[in-house]
Amino acid sequence: MTPEMMKYFIMGVFGLFAIVAIIYYILMKKMQNKTTKYVASLVQGTKKSSFSMEIFYQKFYINCAKIPFLRRYTLKLRRRLEIINLEDEYLTRKQVAQIMLKAILIVIPLTVIVIMATKSNFLIMSSLLLFEIFFIESIIEGMVDSVDNKLLKEQLDYFAEVRHAYHEYNMVEEAIYEVSQDDEKEVSRQSEKIYEILISDDPETELEKYYDIAPNSYLKEFAGISYLTREFGDRKDKDGASLYLKNLNNITQEMQLEILKRDKLDYVFQSLSMIAALPILFIDAVKGWCISQFSFTRQFYNGSLGFFCQIGIVIATFVCYVLVRKLKDNGSVNTTKNMENPWQKKLYDKKLIKKFVDLFIPKKGTKDYNKTIKLLKDSASKLKIEWLYINRLTAAACCFAGAIIILFAAHKTAINYQFTEPTADYNLMGSMTESQERKAMQVTEMDNVFLEKYQYDYDVTYEILAEEIAESDEYGNGQNSEDQLKFITDRVWEKLQIVQSEYVKWFEVLISLGIMVIGYQSPIWLLIFQKIMRQMDMENEVMQFQTIILMLMKIERVNVEMILEWLERYANIFKEPISKCVNNYEAGAWEALEELKNEISFQQLIRIVESLQAAVEQIPIREAFDELDSERAYHQEKRKESNERTISRKSMIGKVFGFGPMVVLFVVYLIIPLCVIGMTSMTTSFDQMQTMI
Repeated sequence: MTPEMMKYFIMGVFGLFAIVAIIYYILMKKMQNKTTKYVASLVQGTKKSSFSMEIFYQKFYINCAKIPFLRRYTLKLRRRLEIINLEDEYLTRKQVAQIMLKAILIVIPLTVIVIMATKSNFLIMSSLLLFEIFFIESIIEGMVDSVDNKLLKEQLDYFAEVRHAYHEYNMVEEAIYEVSQDDEKEVSRQSEKIYEILISDDPETELEKYYDIAPNSYLKEFAGISYLTREFGDRKDKDGASLYLKNLNNITQEMQLEILKRDKLDYVFQSLSMIAALPILFIDAVKGWCISQFSFTRQFYNGSLGFFCQIGIVIATFVCYVLVRKLKDNGSVNTTKNMENPWQKKLYDKKLIKKFVDLFIPKKGTKDYNKTIKLLKDSASKLKIEWLYINRLTAAACCFAGAIIILFAAHKTAINYQFTEPTADYNLMGSMTESQERKAMQVTEMDNVFLEKYQYDYDVTYEILAEEIAESDEYGNGQNSEDQLKFITDRVWEKLQIVQSEYVKWFEVLISLGIMVIGYQSPIWLLIFQKIMRQMDMENEVMQFQTIILMLMKIERVNVEMILEWLERYANIFKEPISKCVNNYEAGAWEALEELKNEISFQQLIRIVESLQAAVEQIPIREAFDELDSERAYHQEKRKESNERTISRKSMIGKVFGFGPMVVLFVVYLIIPLCVIGMTSMTTSFDQMQTMI
């Protein structure tokens, strides 16, 4: 650089520095004015000087909603939590992000451990990775259930505070408004919503909208009773107590029973799902221990029979895991599935697939059609009959394809065993030393020369093989005597027969077709199982109906139609027949109730319907259900006993399914092979000893 250029460069640097200094001075002057100071003071309290988890959760939610695989779980979580949070978008996103983050932090290390531990066994690794998907759903549902249970427990304190506030103000809306000021509780948002409904211009319409989004039935009951009390006024019971407060107490008792039931079910099922999935982790361990301790089991565990047993354990574990989850969750309303546009609907909308599926769907009005529709209703499934048959056909296709793939894999495993296992005579106990194993592998490699040559030559005879072995460099040229050559030929011939016989046979295809039929029927069996489990909750639901009637029957202007509408709102198992009765009520009250009575078979509900029939034409509602009030204590005790009985039955069935895979692992995969193969080996050894004698 020349001196002239250096001079201009220095002058430019000083000039730039002077401009920056002037701009800084002007900005400092402007920042001293009152407006700027005021704005700075407002911003000061909102600035985050360090990393903020609140902002992180919001950004994490946005990223989870964009990633295809995580998007599914994110939306499922959102649909469940936004009902609880009631239009609080910020909190909903935060809770979804928190749950997703916890699930990811658990699953990623678990996936790495599974891959590292089972990289030598593709079957076990793929099975465990598949189970991780179910494990993620279990974690997510468990975390959402904890939020739901927290809300339910908060409602106990909330209702107690409403009671105290009602004593002070003697006005329903004022009591609810007073208690809803605590913003720290989840239930406060529900309380604010109920208050807005009560003071709205059209509370009845707004209440109907709230029924669709209320997180649980107890808040529905509370909102409905509060509306009726505000609309028709409170009145004193025969003992002088407030009817509104008495109804509030009834709802509280219902919640207490439900909380106890949930806690007991959570305690019973808290580890059964994991116990059902554990056997997959021990398949390799059991196999390795048996082979190391009892060498005669090597052929079983490394052959096709051992492979089939592993597949059987995986399937049994999968089925039992699904049934345990269904058993625990069958009574809950499924709010996590979006049934508006599921994959079944997208598939059925394609013309060719629609024509194919319609061939299997029974015609409307036929016995099979009515039977299937009834099963869907009894199991409280949200599937349409078209979607059910898509599930059945998909399951059948997957089962057939899976069976064929498993057969090919089993035959391949049996062939690989002949090519890779050391060739030696094993003792009943113990295993080979390293030098023995090396010599045995050398024998296997020499045998493989002939196996590879004649593997696909189905015209080869024993004599051709014997001549080939006698002239070979591996065994011929005088290295072995005639007896030894015959022994070697017998061994290689036996291996060759096994290798050439390992192909998919006609009866195996027939078995695959049978498995396909089982897969086709499996969605129906799952619905039947769900129906049986739901029947356990029939008595519990009818007792809830009794509580609702007990709350309504003393309110002025309540009629039979209103009681039916309330029962429909809270029904789960009996929702379909009650909805039909409500729709037909205006055409004839007595006839609609008589039809309802004919459609149900549960005796306790039939007695309720008969009392409603009496209240239609003969006596007032209060007199028709007078025994409910007088026998309230008895019904409460019966409800507790019914819950205990239901939990006990579910616990017993859950333990059978939970520990079933573990029993299959140790009995079918460990004990039976040891006994059968051990007895066979001992018999063979004794026969050889007798021959030698």
